[in-house]
Amino acid sequence: MSRVFITGSSDGLGLLAARRLVAEGHRVTLHARNQRRADDTQAALPQADGVLIGDLSAMAGMRQVAGQANEAGRFDAVIHNAGIGPREPRRVGTDDGLAQVFAVNVLAPYLLTALTERPGRLVYLSSGLHRGGHASLDDAQWTHRRWDGGQAYSDSKLFDVALAFAVARRWPAVRSNAVGPGWVPTKMGGPGASDDLSLGSVTQAWLAVSDDPAAMVSGRYFYHQQREETHPAARDIAFQDELLGYCAQLTGTELSG
Repeated sequence: MSRVFITGSSDGLGLLAARRLVAEGHRVTLHARNQRRADDTQAALPQADGVLIGDLSAMAGMRQVAGQANEAGRFDAVIHNAGIGPREPRRVGTDDGLAQVFAVNVLAPYLLTALTERPGRLVYLSSGLHRGGHASLDDAQWTHRRWDGGQAYSDSKLFDVALAFAVARRWPAVRSNAVGPGWVPTKMGGPGASDDLSLGSVTQAWLAVSDDPAAMVSGRYFYHQQREETHPAARDIAFQDELLGYCAQLTGTELSG
């Protein structure tokens, strides 16, 4: 039995992964951005150990969730599932002056990783669209460019894969991997999504708890439990370190070596 924490698990793939893990006998802690959603989330999965609360679009909320996670005790695995999709019609700024897509999709998993006690396994939700991402941190907050929600999303998902691989390199005792769940009909994916929803949560749950030798790896990108190649920049050490440095500068918190 493993203890697993899943961010962004009030609905969608996060909640589906939680249900899958609970059904397999694992202990799962959920996450919601406010108390109302936390109450609904706990009601949706009463078997969960609890629900951590915090708005991951704000650094204060990220730190709040990290603090609660540490108070709950070390998790065996953390699935960084929270995310904003590619259909945002305009740039939404956060209280910290960041693009919300970057804050939730990239900075939150970075800061939670840096602040919480190291688990045995880390899983970062990415997307096949990461292959269309731009490997550049110039104007990562979209303050000078014309907004493009699809590109901002693709960029963020490339950054997520690079983050997963950077953690795998820096923390060899931790299994850190990225997952593309497919285009599935969740609230984020939309009703026209063509992939199988029932398969969308399988791989992240498998990587979090399985003793299958294929899951006992690190620094890999998976789609439906199969390894796939990534955007070349994700494995570029210089780019990984640039991303870590940028996130450290924004948060004032470095990822330890």
